[in-house]
Amino acid sequence: MTGSTETNSTEKSWTGNIGSGSDIDINVILEKICQAFNSSPFYLHNGMQMRVVDGQVEAHVEMGANLIGNVAFQILHGGVAATLLDSIGGISAMAELYRKSAPEDLAETSKKVSRLATVDMRVDYLAPGRGEHFCARAETLRLGRKGCTMRMTMVNDEGKAIATAIASYAY
Repeated sequence: MTGSTETNSTEKSWTGNIGSGSDIDINVILEKICQAFNSSPFYLHNGMQMRVVDGQVEAHVEMGANLIGNVAFQILHGGVAATLLDSIGGISAMAELYRKSAPEDLAETSKKVSRLATVDMRVDYLAPGRGEHFCARAETLRLGRKGCTMRMTMVNDEGKAIATAIASYAY
């Protein structure tokens, strides 16, 4: 085996194994990023899942006894909401970086994506976390050279907003 073959076999599969000069298939990239998040032990333990819906990533969690924060009222723990919001913000930022990337810049984009980290996040809890399941989506407020700002919203199964957040991510 040559050095380049060994490198190719160990490439991060969640990037869709895209290389410089390749056409970008954003749907493949989104699915691969979701698979990486979904295989996280923390996500598996809590039943959290990332999905691609209508070309956008959506975070999803079914209500379960292990996610209850307020036993008296049987509502979702605020930490679960914050985790789901932070995760959808980060994965959506990754997707946006790939969407804006030119084929010749994919190597640099992959580096940015691999370094992406939450710098700051503010969560506003709007209503008690009641529902059968919860979904979260994100939108990009600003995408810069070294970081971005995202706005996230989590709703319950009735479409009622439970929590929102604004976060900054560095890469």
